[in-house]
Amino acid sequence: MGPSNVVNSLRDLVMPPGIAVDVAITAAEEAGEAIRTGLGGALAIRAKGSAGDLVTDLDLRAENIILGHLRRAFPDHRILAEESGLLAGADDAWCWVVDPLDGTNNIAIGLPVCTVGIALCHYGTPVVGVVYEPLTGHTWSAVRGRGANGPDGRLWQPPSVRGDSAPVLAWLQGYPVGRADPIARAMRLTLEANSRRLIQLWSPLLCWIMLARGDIDGFVGYRAGVVDLPAGALIARESGVEITDFGGAPLDDTIDPLGSEVDFIAGSPHMAAELARWVKAAAEVAVTGLR
Repeated sequence: MGPSNVVNSLRDLVMPPGIAVDVAITAAEEAGEAIRTGLGGALAIRAKGSAGDLVTDLDLRAENIILGHLRRAFPDHRILAEESGLLAGADDAWCWVVDPLDGTNNIAIGLPVCTVGIALCHYGTPVVGVVYEPLTGHTWSAVRGRGANGPDGRLWQPPSVRGDSAPVLAWLQGYPVGRADPIARAMRLTLEANSRRLIQLWSPLLCWIMLARGDIDGFVGYRAGVVDLPAGALIARESGVEITDFGGAPLDDTIDPLGSEVDFIAGSPHMAAELARWVKAAAEVAVTGLR
């Protein structure tokens, strides 16, 4: 891509639209292809940090591919990448958020559930989101205010067809949350008691896509990390999903690259209100015997 294609303003981003989206999709799909190919061989896995997180050679390979695409197309932009941290740029207005392999713990145990996520933020506000699923080869994308698209075209969250059955929910807790965290335990117990299934995929980007498609009814995140949030949340929001904080107020989705944790509730307007009531009720649940 030549210098004339470098994007430096929101006007350039949306008029003509799609340059940033095209670069992000190309980068995500190339990284995803490297992941898919790498899953057929031996993985090099090591611990990362003190919270039990892991990193593999596939995380690093995928991130290098994505950073190469973004640096060539947008040399002045900052980049927040899961493995490399915050990379400086001459233009602080723009920041890419890169999760090269969302689901590392899954593939480390031989479970091929993972995604690649790339978002572009303007003064912290997500304006482009791309999620790619390597195993299916499916890509989802969104531009703020312009809707979301998936493999079959425009992405609209379908109306709930639950009937009298309880909802299927997804749960996410951040890596700093310990096993004996009483708030997390109380919320999980409350959500499980009110749902047909409470799933925890360890690939939150995939949960956002499932919510946007209407595969699941709601998604609750407690102290979630910011790296795997903006791409999926923007796609879900643009498909019609409502996202609030734990108090039921609309979630401020502005990303602080130096921030680390976000609490959220997501679902249809009715489901989000119901989830907010359950999360509030969890505050009254006392869990004992935790270690």
